[in-house]
Amino acid sequence: MPLFHVSSRGRQVRPRPSQRALSCLATWAALGLTGCSSEPLQTPAGQAARPPAAVAAEPDAAAPSDAQRFAAWRAEFRATARAAGISEATLKAALDVAEFRPRTIELDQAQPEFTRSTWDYLDSAVSPTRVSNGQAKLAQWRAQADAAASRYGVPAPVLVAVWGMESNYGQNYGDVPVIDALATLAFEGRREAWARGELLAALKIIQQGDVDHDHMIGSWAGAMGQTQFMPSAFLARAVDADGDGRRDIWRSMPDVFASTANYLHQAGWVAGEAWAPEVKLPEGFDVSRADPGVRQDASQWNDEGVRLADGSPLPAMAQASILQPAGARGPAFLVGRNFRAVLRYNNATSYALGVSLLAQRIDGGAPVQAAWPRDQRALSRSEIKALQAALNHKGFGTGQPDGLVGPATRGALRDWQRSVGLPADGFPTAELLARLQGQ
Repeated sequence: MPLFHVSSRGRQVRPRPSQRALSCLATWAALGLTGCSSEPLQTPAGQAARPPAAVAAEPDAAAPSDAQRFAAWRAEFRATARAAGISEATLKAALDVAEFRPRTIELDQAQPEFTRSTWDYLDSAVSPTRVSNGQAKLAQWRAQADAAASRYGVPAPVLVAVWGMESNYGQNYGDVPVIDALATLAFEGRREAWARGELLAALKIIQQGDVDHDHMIGSWAGAMGQTQFMPSAFLARAVDADGDGRRDIWRSMPDVFASTANYLHQAGWVAGEAWAPEVKLPEGFDVSRADPGVRQDASQWNDEGVRLADGSPLPAMAQASILQPAGARGPAFLVGRNFRAVLRYNNATSYALGVSLLAQRIDGGAPVQAAWPRDQRALSRSEIKALQAALNHKGFGTGQPDGLVGPATRGALRDWQRSVGLPADGFPTAELLARLQGQ
C-alpha cells in the first residue's frame, strides 16, 4: 500500500477536544441546537438527581450523536472542497452521501500488543500457494506485465509480487467506500490534515472521471484498487495504459501493472539492478555494519569477502547495504536502490523483503537458503518498551519508549551490545531483554 503502506483492532472514541469543539459549533448551525453537552454532574450518594436550572427537562436532548456531528463536519468540509475546485455535481454524488464508519476509527486507533517475527511474516507472504498462484497470474497476464516492465524498467515478477502482497492477486482489495473511510478519519481528527488532503484527492479522482463513487472502494484506511494506492499517489502516478481515457486500478490489468511500475520507477527503481539477493558473510564479519546507513558498491562488499548464497560473486549494485532482518543468527541480504524503492511503496522492511523474495520465487528462483532462528520469538510491544526503558536507564538513549524498533532503538542496542562484548547486530531478543534487566 503506498505511503503508508500500513492495522487493526480498537475501540470507538470521541473526537479530541479541539475537533469536538469545532464539530459542536458546526452542529449548532446545522441542527439549530443551543450548545454541546458537558460531562454529567455528579450526584452525592443518597440524593435524587436534579437537572440544573438552565437545562430543559431533557438534559441530553442537546447532545448530538456521532452521525449528527459527522453530518455537521461534512457540511463544513464541503466549503473547503468547493474552494479547492470540486464541483457541485461531484460533491452531491460523493461527499453528500458519505457515511460515518466507527470501525474505521477502531482500526486506526488500534495498537496491536503482539508483533510477528520476520520469518513468520514471510511464511505467509511467500507461501508455496502464493508463489504458485503468482506464477499462474504472471502467465495469464504476461503481455500486460511485460508491457509495463518494458516501459518503466521494473521486472514483471516484481509487479506481480506487489499485486500478490497488496490484494492477493486482486482477490481482496477491500470493500469500504474510499470517501467514507477518509471522511471518517478526517472527522475523527487524529490524522486530520493528512486525511483531509487524501479526501480532496479522492474527490478530484471522481471529478476527473477515472472512477465513479460506487466503484471507488478500498481498505478501511482509504488505500484503493488492486495494488492499494492512496488517492494522492493515484493522482501523481496512476497510468491509463489501455487507452480508454481512465486510470482504472480496480478493473483494468494494463492500468494496474503500468501504475505500479510507474510508482516504483518514480520511487527510484533502477532497471537491470538486483533488488535483494541472499548473501553469505565472511568469517569474522562485523555485524554492526549490517545497517541501512552503511552503503557501498557491491564491488567493495565483494572485496570484503561477501558472496551470493551459492558462493558466486555479487552482482553490480550501487549504494548497497547488508540486511540481517533476524539478527546475526539469521539470513543476510544485499539491498540497494531497488529495495529502497519498494520501501517507498510501503515503508516496512518485512514488506519490502516479502515483495523481493516473492518476486524471486515467481521468477523461478530458490527460496531463502540460510536458516531462520525459529527458536526465538518476537518481543511484544510491552517488552520492546521495557527494553527501550532499560537501555535509557543504562545511558543508551532510545528516546521515549514507544514499543517500536526504529533506527534509534537499534543504534542504542548496538552500542550497549558493544559495551558488553556481544555481536552488535541491534536485534532485540528475550535474552537481551533479560540481560538488560539484570535477570
